Amino acid sequence: MSPDNAPLVIVGAGHAGGRAALTLREEGYCGRLVLIGDELHPPYERPPLSKGLLQGTVELAGCSLCDSARLTELGIEYLAGNPVKSLDPAQHRLQLADGRWLDYGRLLLATGGRARRLPHVPEHWANVLYLRTHDEALALRAVLRPGTRLVVVGGGFIGLEVAATARALGCSVTLLEAGSRLAGRVLPQRLSDALLALHRSHGVDVRLNVAIETVQGSLQAEAVQLVDGQVLPCDLVVVGIGMLPNTELAAAAGLEVGQGIRVDAQLRTSAPDVFAAGDVCEFRLQPEGGFQRQETWRNAETQGRHAALNLLGGELPFEVIPGFWSDQYDWSLQTVGVIFTTEPAASRIFPDGGFLLFYLDSEQRLLGACGWGPGNSVARDIKLCERLIAHPGPLSACALADASVALKQLLRS
Repeated sequence: MSPDNAPLVIVGAGHAGGRAALTLREEGYCGRLVLIGDELHPPYERPPLSKGLLQGTVELAGCSLCDSARLTELGIEYLAGNPVKSLDPAQHRLQLADGRWLDYGRLLLATGGRARRLPHVPEHWANVLYLRTHDEALALRAVLRPGTRLVVVGGGFIGLEVAATARALGCSVTLLEAGSRLAGRVLPQRLSDALLALHRSHGVDVRLNVAIETVQGSLQAEAVQLVDGQVLPCDLVVVGIGMLPNTELAAAAGLEVGQGIRVDAQLRTSAPDVFAAGDVCEFRLQPEGGFQRQETWRNAETQGRHAALNLLGGELPFEVIPGFWSDQYDWSLQTVGVIFTTEPAASRIFPDGGFLLFYLDSEQRLLGACGWGPGNSVARDIKLCERLIAHPGPLSACALADASVALKQLLRS
């Protein structure tokens, strides 16, 4: 067991890990605090990578949680580019890549994930790119030029946001999705249809139900051949087929791992004094519910803060209403609560072409909602839906569908 004065250690300096470190200082923790990251950059948020940073309207400072000077000012020891290679929970210690051992009092694993690679494509091909890190975003930004023939593999949010940005920069874009609709794993049909229509209206050649046979080329990718024999010549391939959570460190140390590092209601792992948060964390939204991971800004932010409080000895259960958003061209998608890929209980249509979809439980209480609209037009309604979820009561599906009935009125009633 480590000595009582051993530091609090955070493994992973992404959004969740960085937010946890800053929260510990905000909450008055004055002891030794060590933040360990794979990347050389200070902690930053990932959503701007596929939008502002890729467009060149935002730089790293604009999406960073803090800079190196602020970490120094707060007395946070930042070990950058020196990842952890092994963990010894029984001895409350870990080993860094450079061979050093470090004791910890309590530990937070916020190891995030890595981009899933496209199989059978040589790693050295410089024009097959992924988008998970700041440096990958810069590499992609440097080659998105007018007239570039881009093939995007994957119709999830990363692929769609890259496609939208690339079209705005004048690229010719073909998007390949293996499923029957866009973002079909997480969105209902109506939203998938809206995304499809929007991207096609902006000139993206979206192809559904397609599979890749091979990526052709000698020194780099020159064309993508589909299983049906079609050949798509290209200058650039961007792969957005999901991420793999970095669970290897935890698994090798004997922690309980499923699709992520499993935690209890307080975000504690199966090892004493070890917590997990962010993309790598597998948790239950309800005590009797199934385990899940959430790869969202909101989850990284809230779990990072929450884990910090419990690292300080709190016993607070993680009970946060989930949600996410995605900007596509000049339209926005926003969700809150638990949504399903099935038909909603009620739909509210707006004159501008936007809409809200509502999901109710068997007692007519709101479980979740999603909105689609130009600009930020649905943001206020989604915030009201969050309040309706937090203060549950039976709702009328007819009232939810009636745009003349203000959601605030339903909240008051």
